Amino acid sequence: MNKDAMFNKFLEVMNRFAQIKAIVAIKDGFIMTTPFTICGSLFLLIACLPIPGWEEFMSGMFGKDWAAPLFAVSGGTFSALALIIVVCNTYKYVANEGLDGITAAGLAMSAFIIIMPPELVLEDGQIVGNIIPKNWVGSNGIITALIVAYVTSRIYCYCVKNHIGIKMPESVPEGVVRAFEALTPGFFIFTLASFVWGVCHFAGNTSAPELMFSMIQVPLQSLSDTIAGGTIIVGLQSVLFWAGIHGPNVVGGVVNPMLIANSLDNQALLDAGQALIGNPAAKLMTIQVTDVFVKSGGCGLTMGLLIASYIVAKSEQLGSLTKMATMPAIFNINEPVIFGLPIVFNPFMLVPFILVPVVAFWVTYGAMMVGFLSPMGAIQVPWTTPPVIAGLLLDGWQGAVIQVINLVLATAIYLPFVKKMDNNMVEEEKEAA
Repeated sequence: MNKDAMFNKFLEVMNRFAQIKAIVAIKDGFIMTTPFTICGSLFLLIACLPIPGWEEFMSGMFGKDWAAPLFAVSGGTFSALALIIVVCNTYKYVANEGLDGITAAGLAMSAFIIIMPPELVLEDGQIVGNIIPKNWVGSNGIITALIVAYVTSRIYCYCVKNHIGIKMPESVPEGVVRAFEALTPGFFIFTLASFVWGVCHFAGNTSAPELMFSMIQVPLQSLSDTIAGGTIIVGLQSVLFWAGIHGPNVVGGVVNPMLIANSLDNQALLDAGQALIGNPAAKLMTIQVTDVFVKSGGCGLTMGLLIASYIVAKSEQLGSLTKMATMPAIFNINEPVIFGLPIVFNPFMLVPFILVPVVAFWVTYGAMMVGFLSPMGAIQVPWTTPPVIAGLLLDGWQGAVIQVINLVLATAIYLPFVKKMDNNMVEEEKEAA
């Protein structure tokens, strides 16, 4: 099998992977969590604004506990993220099947709560029951939430599509029919959740979220938090996008839960009063690294491509496209470049489109390793936040500097490839004239 055939086979496999119902639901479900994470980030950003003297100024104005209401918001969003995820992912899976997503989401939420640890042991040894522990409905429970969402969705869809359950007369209102329609899948789902709770509690003196965390989530998070893992994640996104497959959606559907969990683990360190710089427990590879520092102007850091085009473009085609694509790119929208240039299956762009984000990742990762840039906590910025401003909000002037360095390197890498492509366009325009 030659290289082209192998590459085409790889793309075929990835395209099929992208169409898997569970992957589509994860992608769509995580998009639904955006209001929670962004709003939580904004409140957390106000509480922890990276400006010297901000804490002292606000304490002097409103008292030492001025940030407590803001942290309450982050606690109701980030600290309940797994609970939000189980609802959103179940809803999207079932709704994509054309069924009642909201009822299924409610069943999944209940099942998720059923398998939670029944008690919480305080530092002084006191046992507290009848609670929903935020420790396991937050970042530590994300993998369990995804599993519960998938299992619930499959059971619910199977029962409803095969009419397994109580059949109501046609005269009964639709709302009542849907309620009774959910009885049978609900019984199966809750029975399974009860069985899982019993096995974990009586056989292992643990709970499903704790078991999943130790067996699956911890190893996956550790793998994602390496420079090799980050390089594969970033590079694969570009390879797929160059081939016409939305790489960030495909790869993000798998790795984003881990990257978000990494950032929430860092936030837990901050909440405990620990610094992240130089802290061996801090995670370097987080969702902000891929979304902000590796995607200035969009996937492939195509803002560098546009800057290079302004420097060398002589063809009408590239010059007009650059002007048209600049404003969207400022807000990290680069579809005009991806599909208008195009980058998709463009042989001139294959190497730089993959190399640029990888180099940007290495620079960002290295800056955190040497202590120039702080690892990221829970604070996120809206994905449309322009480059440099996003870095400034996330990590102060150091974040802005790293984004500028990445843009300069991106421009330098894109420059010779853009020049070669532009020369080709000029020749084509001469022939056409």
